[in-house]
Amino acid sequence: MVQKYQSPVRIYKYPFELVMAAYEKRFPTCPQIPVFLGSEVVFESRSADGAVHVVERSCRLRVEAPRLLRKIAGVEHVVFVQRNVLNWKERTLRIDAHNETFASRVVVRENCSYTVHPENEEWTCFEQSASLDIRSFFGFESALEKIAMKQYTANVKRGKEVIEHYLNELISQGISHIPRWTPAPVREEDTRSQAGLGDPGSLEVHGPRSTQDPAEEMVGTEGDKLDADYIERCLGHLTPMQESCLIQLRHWLQETHKGKASAGLGLLEQTQVQH
Repeated sequence: MVQKYQSPVRIYKYPFELVMAAYEKRFPTCPQIPVFLGSEVVFESRSADGAVHVVERSCRLRVEAPRLLRKIAGVEHVVFVQRNVLNWKERTLRIDAHNETFASRVVVRENCSYTVHPENEEWTCFEQSASLDIRSFFGFESALEKIAMKQYTANVKRGKEVIEHYLNELISQGISHIPRWTPAPVREEDTRSQAGLGDPGSLEVHGPRSTQDPAEEMVGTEGDKLDADYIERCLGHLTPMQESCLIQLRHWLQETHKGKASAGLGLLEQTQVQH
């Protein structure tokens, strides 16, 4: 059974450019995330005007599982491939990640995005979705599934705290504003070399995917999304998994009651009364 996670929209009340500076501080290593052992860049490209920056990293993560399970698997860390497409012009960052270790037995996919808040261009929105499909794992499929989801949701909260830590660090260093991207003069030879390549942000390192990732299927339209602050105001503090279940329930209601917006919009109000 495929396990899914979908976060609510998390809002950083800082401009996109400052949040990106904080995000980059997580690499190549991040002491604030002990499970993250390190990373190295395996592919990088920039558009001629510098607006689009594509980076692919190989990331090593420590296996947080019982010793017996680690011994059976024969590994102490796993490798994930992460592909980032940063568009300074559009002020967006799209992150796709998948596991390389045990890829024939376990399929993990994660999709994240940083975008400008639709109502305040000085704020930044973050969304995260993931799917876990354990096809076979030496008879320990159920145990691994529980461990993996528990560790993943624990790291979700930690990831938000890390971004806030680096934002505070930047501000303490006197960096509270980073200018937005502006076009740089493009040399004639660069223009010729880019001719016919299309949008640099659409380049696929591994080729286009023929099917949509399960993690991407849960991302709705901009107007359909719930932000974490609103959920907390209505229901109090929820765990990441509780938030995910709420988002997935709302998505299911919208899918089964298409054209009836109230089916999803009243969910929190009804839950709040019961709560």
